[in-house]
Amino acid sequence: MPIYTFERIARTPHSEEWRIDNELGAIGRVDLHFTGAKTYGTLAVQTAVTEDEIEELIADIDARLVSTADEYREDFVVTVWRGIEFGTYSEDEPDDEDDFADVDELDEVEEEELDEDDDER
Repeated sequence: MPIYTFERIARTPHSEEWRIDNELGAIGRVDLHFTGAKTYGTLAVQTAVTEDEIEELIADIDARLVSTADEYREDFVVTVWRGIEFGTYSEDEPDDEDDFADVDELDEVEEEELDEDDDER
């Protein structure tokens, strides 16, 4: 069974976004939305992740992220997307060509800031 690590990217009162890594590096992200009775998740993984690995990952997300945050939920509903990472865009750092900038190069700085406030599960 692969070992997954989760790094929180963002959190609101009712949702969280997590980056998912395995021993080879980043394999995806999951957005979790907590409601009164159900927790909804959107899981985006790399194309190399198999269906069996997706099922193991969902179980791990449920046990380590969902159940610890919402122990009284009735159901965990997950929509899975499988593909390639195209990039990360933000209006904060416009480049010369358009209103949006690819901020992959800023990830290290942002991760350092998040590490100060974030607790890994």
